[in-house]
Amino acid sequence: MLDVNARSYRLPKQPVVVVCVDGCEPDYIAQAVFAGRMPWMKRVLAEGTALVADCVVPSFTNPNNLSIVTGVPPAVHGICGNYLYDPASGTEVMMNDPKWLRAPTLLAALAAAGQRVAVVTAKDKLRRLLGHGLPMGANQCFSSEKADTATLADNGIDDLLAFVGLPLPDVYSAALSEFVFAAGVELMQRPAGVRPQVMYLSTTDYVQHKHAPGEPEANEFCAMMDRHLGRLDAMGCVIALTADHGMNAKVRLDAAPDVIFLQDLLDAWLGPAAARVILPITDPYVVHHGALGSFATVYLPPAADGAALAARLAELRGVQLVLGRAQAAERFELPAERIGDLVVVSERSVVLGSAAARHDLGALERPLRSHGGLSEQRVPLVLNRRIDGLDRQRRWRNFDAFDLALNHAQ
Repeated sequence: MLDVNARSYRLPKQPVVVVCVDGCEPDYIAQAVFAGRMPWMKRVLAEGTALVADCVVPSFTNPNNLSIVTGVPPAVHGICGNYLYDPASGTEVMMNDPKWLRAPTLLAALAAAGQRVAVVTAKDKLRRLLGHGLPMGANQCFSSEKADTATLADNGIDDLLAFVGLPLPDVYSAALSEFVFAAGVELMQRPAGVRPQVMYLSTTDYVQHKHAPGEPEANEFCAMMDRHLGRLDAMGCVIALTADHGMNAKVRLDAAPDVIFLQDLLDAWLGPAAARVILPITDPYVVHHGALGSFATVYLPPAADGAALAARLAELRGVQLVLGRAQAAERFELPAERIGDLVVVSERSVVLGSAAARHDLGALERPLRSHGGLSEQRVPLVLNRRIDGLDRQRRWRNFDAFDLALNHAQ
């Protein structure tokens, strides 16, 4: 047994693949199965283990991917968003640097225990976090976004494009995720003494930000995924599939984004720049969502009446919840010192912005779809092995994926 972050894991008896499908609202799978586009998944849902779990809130990419690979919530591993305000330096920064990580990953622990581990992620922003503590050589860690620059020393593999047999994908395309699956299949097809014993695959939500469940493009994405997962299954892999968050339309009746611009409101109430609004959804890929999500954190000036401001914000149409720091940290299992004085969560069809002038929505080609709040917390948790005796009434989390795959499915 391997103990990591107060959880115990068995070493794999056969190859184990955990997949995080970015933005995979459970209805994407349901609609694609209904349309006949996911025959492998249809069989797995009938013969394997099919659960609906909760992701962590904020329902964003970085905190959930790190929860999946550490087996614990952000209060333990420290990654509470894609982006944060660092009061020590007075700067707003991306949470891409492993210095923000407070807990070891199961992936690094497995490698230290002599297991061959591979990590393939669509977005390079995740690579350093997911690969932290993972020595290259027998192990691989690379992104499809930067596949053309992968080296043996830095990523455990070189000539990656030739190895996978696909061109470098555009970062704003479904091909970025397809490269992840194709690379995973190629890695698993290598000889038994070389192929990974544990593999983690993490995609991008480009398709989900643009297309609702059941749309042709969404079903085509699911069909692509189904083909690759079927190939991994045929190689004898235990597969656990989950997601980092769901996805919902965030629009008014006229299809324009339904946005509450918190910074503009607080500037009017408290004076310009007296408060600071942080949008943890912010990342280098704003074409997806315009940096608009359903979770925001607010830093208030020392003299501000936090309770009164929380009550005032809670009265706004489209706001679901406003909590103080301590309440938010307890409810959402977050590191209190890395969030603001207030946390604001919007309703299902509404997003939160900072100031209107700071958001360029000109690149949105379709009505806005985004995530971040409680309404995007439900995600699939599916395994291609039947696990009998599970308590289906308990609260399953996406970060139970490795526990189920290693301790119960083999």
